[in-house]
Amino acid sequence: MSKPVVLIAEELSPATVDALGPDFDVVNVDGTDRAALLSALASANAILVRSATKVDAEALAAAPNLQVIARAGVGLDNVDIKAATAAGVMVVNAPTSNIISAAELTVGHILSLARHIPPAHGALAQGQWKRSKYTGIELYEKTVGIIGLGRIGALVAARLQAFGVNIIAFDPYITSARAQQLGVHPVTLDELLEQSDFVTIHMPKTPETTGMISAPQLKLMKPTAYVVNVARGGLIDEADLYTALVDGTIAGAGLDVFVNEPPTGSPLLGLDNLITTPHLGASTDEAQEKAGVSVAKSVRLALSGELVPDAVNVAGGIIDPTVRPGIPLVEKLGQVFSGLAAHSPLTSVDVEVRGEIVEFDVSVLKLAALKGIFTNVVSETVSYVNAPLLADQRGVAVRLITEAESPEYRNLITLRGALADGSQVSVSGTLVGTKQIEKIVEVNGYDVEVPFAEHLIVMLYTDRPGIVAVYGREFGEAEINIAGMQIARHEAGGKALSVLTVDSPVPATLLDSLRSAITADVMVAIDITD
Repeated sequence: MSKPVVLIAEELSPATVDALGPDFDVVNVDGTDRAALLSALASANAILVRSATKVDAEALAAAPNLQVIARAGVGLDNVDIKAATAAGVMVVNAPTSNIISAAELTVGHILSLARHIPPAHGALAQGQWKRSKYTGIELYEKTVGIIGLGRIGALVAARLQAFGVNIIAFDPYITSARAQQLGVHPVTLDELLEQSDFVTIHMPKTPETTGMISAPQLKLMKPTAYVVNVARGGLIDEADLYTALVDGTIAGAGLDVFVNEPPTGSPLLGLDNLITTPHLGASTDEAQEKAGVSVAKSVRLALSGELVPDAVNVAGGIIDPTVRPGIPLVEKLGQVFSGLAAHSPLTSVDVEVRGEIVEFDVSVLKLAALKGIFTNVVSETVSYVNAPLLADQRGVAVRLITEAESPEYRNLITLRGALADGSQVSVSGTLVGTKQIEKIVEVNGYDVEVPFAEHLIVMLYTDRPGIVAVYGREFGEAEINIAGMQIARHEAGGKALSVLTVDSPVPATLLDSLRSAITADVMVAIDITD
């Protein structure tokens, strides 16, 4: 019997090949040579890539035997995950391979800004001895603000504590108990910006976080403060940062990531109070080797049919065909749940599964729920195995509850959670009809029936005449088309819940305007990602 074929499309460490072991036929190909890649894919059972090889629908069509795509790194921009999922191909990456490297680079940027190391080196290399010009500051007793306390943010906090700094943090999904465990003091974003001498960002890039540090936020900072971004390009508005650095609104910045890479022609590159590196967060020998070895192990597991810890799109292992259609439904419910819960840290979540489906092993649905909840919350890629760890790190208690009886629907899945402020949120969904259409059927106790869409708006307000006209006019003036709408209430004149699907993202400024216009108790925009 022939061995499975593993295609290595880019240069990987020797340890990667060693980790694959002798059970595979390893074939090397230049992934940037499109014709050679497509030809080699014809017999491949797995492919290992880094960032240069594009694995899209065309590549998948050329690979009838492909079972797994392994990205030796964190980002997956060069892999069409949706097309891979449709083709039944597992996608894996190495989500933790670079976290130490990224955390250390962050500290390096902070130290470089504090002591002006790069410009001082540049001046001395040109024969200039300018000691007074490059007088710096100590980190000791300064305040460092960390935006986002995921794995990298937590590592940064741990490393900075040795410098005797005061660490404050903003993360709406971290409980105060978890923050205390990390040795940081939780504050609001505005408080963090106002108090910090150094600000470092470790957030995922989503519609909500893109440009989260722009002119209004930069103006809150001290004129002696510095900001660092080693996470994702675009979290800081680059045009507003340029203005703030030129005008002296802040003292300086350190960037490893940019909106466009390389940032050719960016005016930022000409500033002497900006320190830059060319996206080096994962560029260490150790991170590259960890990434290669990690995905090699995942390939071995995938090709042997075992559970794969770092599977991005498929849980791995044996999942009954009756349960499998519920996985994407529950992931989307998790994203809606996360949006509803964004106003306060989550302390517990129950995944309630009711109906005929509970005859089978539905434990994967709990994993899918957590994957959806954290997808747009943390900076690292969320998998079915690391999702419970992310919940545990944040002090979130998780239960799976099954019940065979489901009075209204053949199967019903509900995510119900308690928040730190004492409030509760819930969202329920089901699959309807022979086409198994995914629908939301309950939000915070209100019965609705809304098909999933890419952009959702949820509003809770006092029921009174004219509300629909108000938000209809606001959306119309913003040229945002309402594709669908449903309103639910328990009684006339009480609270009413509106769920809207719209054709484009809703800016935060419009949400604020709507919240004020209808005096809403709840006003959230939720963007669903596949």
